[in-house]
Amino acid sequence: MVVASQRRNRSVHAGFTLVEVLVAMVIMSLIAIMAWQGVDGIVRARTISQAKLEQLMRVNTVLTQFEQDLNAIQATRTMPSSLQFDGANLRIVRRTPNGLQLVVWSLRGGVWQRWAGPPVTRVDALTEQWMSSLQFLGNEEGQLRMLQGIGEWQMYFFRDNAWTNAQSSAGSSTQAPAPSASAPQSNITPDLPQGVRLSLNFSGSDGLVGQVTRDIMMPPQP
Repeated sequence: MVVASQRRNRSVHAGFTLVEVLVAMVIMSLIAIMAWQGVDGIVRARTISQAKLEQLMRVNTVLTQFEQDLNAIQATRTMPSSLQFDGANLRIVRRTPNGLQLVVWSLRGGVWQRWAGPPVTRVDALTEQWMSSLQFLGNEEGQLRMLQGIGEWQMYFFRDNAWTNAQSSAGSSTQAPAPSASAPQSNITPDLPQGVRLSLNFSGSDGLVGQVTRDIMMPPQP
């Protein structure tokens, strides 16, 4: 009987009390919560980083397209300028295998857009596109939304070893009015800058904040 009593006492003392079990459960719950918060934080950080990376890749892709447009620019005597910036729109006359093409980059409502007309081989068709682009509202057929969240943009031209505002006439040897279908064609090839600087200011509405600047060397003209 004594031996049996000692065994029962040992089995009682070897177990956990209710308080000990509750404390252990609370500790395990706290550990689980902290572990979950850590995992959740890692997942959130990864999601944000992935989104930022995709945005930066998108910006780089768009800037590459912008640079390709400039690299294909074609100085022509049929237009007063193959590169014109008025503060809201940048017009580029570029060459393609099928003729000359007018490309218009514009900023409207925080959205940087690109419009490209069909390649043409006739002067009057190119002039008509240029004149029509002066009336663009931003909702024309063919307008592509390239980047969002742009607060403002600015262009600078590099001439005579100096950067000047693209809206300034400084350093330009050719001053000409807007094209007219009835005006006689000039025999002077417009003077293109040696370089172009693009400055984009992101407002933060699309997740990006700050300024992006890209300097592009202009190709030599034949």
